[in-house]
Amino acid sequence: MNRFLERLDQGQVLVADGATGTNLQKMGLKPGRAPEDLVIDQPDLLLKLESLFVEAGSDIILTCTFGGTRLRMKDSKYQGRAPEVNTRAAELARKAASSRSDVLIAGSMGPTGSIMKPYGPMTAEQAFETFAEQAKALSDGGVDFLVIETMFAMDETDAAFNGARSVTDLPIVVSFSYDRGVRTMMGVKPKDVAKKYKELGAALVGANCGTTLENMEAILKEYGETIPGFGLWAKPNAGVPHMDVKTEQGVYDMTPADMAAYVKKYVGLGARVVGGCCGSTPEHVAAIVKAVASL
Repeated sequence: MNRFLERLDQGQVLVADGATGTNLQKMGLKPGRAPEDLVIDQPDLLLKLESLFVEAGSDIILTCTFGGTRLRMKDSKYQGRAPEVNTRAAELARKAASSRSDVLIAGSMGPTGSIMKPYGPMTAEQAFETFAEQAKALSDGGVDFLVIETMFAMDETDAAFNGARSVTDLPIVVSFSYDRGVRTMMGVKPKDVAKKYKELGAALVGANCGTTLENMEAILKEYGETIPGFGLWAKPNAGVPHMDVKTEQGVYDMTPADMAAYVKKYVGLGARVVGGCCGSTPEHVAAIVKAVASL
């Protein structure tokens, strides 16, 4: 059996890692530069961050491929090497996890940054092809499962799910980002996500990024009421950021203790994987690990 599915079948609650982008910015990533470029240019920096999450106790490490589709990489010097970037990112994550045999690698697949027709320029075929290419490359790199994350529109998520399924039988997690209360920017509701992607065969459904820790709780409640007993994925931001004018970086005010307290609520609502998104550090993850261990 797939290692991820086996752990879920055993009833385990798994802890995912924290933020990639905001932590890399603290480590020197310049604003406007794609983290995926570091896979080729500065792999040791990614290896360092991912290793810190492993040391903090993460059961799952996400690859640095959130923006790794060919369409999203249109401004990157590595657009023509998109499959290589994804495969190498998976290999880097695997290397970071090598100190612990139980760490799982999740292939991160984020939105393309474009809107589907008729509201935008992207066709369903283009979206399908770019996600299929990314999923194949991540699979080739040895990930244990795929995470289609930070999604806000059903049509693009369908393209990502179907594109991935066309090239691999790896488990797929579907995670939306709700930045309008319990709605996405395109008006998608948790109950609609739950019904659709459970029926399509997602291993888990859930949410990441978004707004407040309280809002994540409300989202998980709607998921749970719609598909009782089905496993959920919860990876919230460390609160809503405010800008530090000196560093020109977002500051997230939720402490490790704050996130640990809410993680207990999320598990009670059915979350089988918990972690952090923007603003969450290895210290946040270590606190989450302790909270899960105490349940």
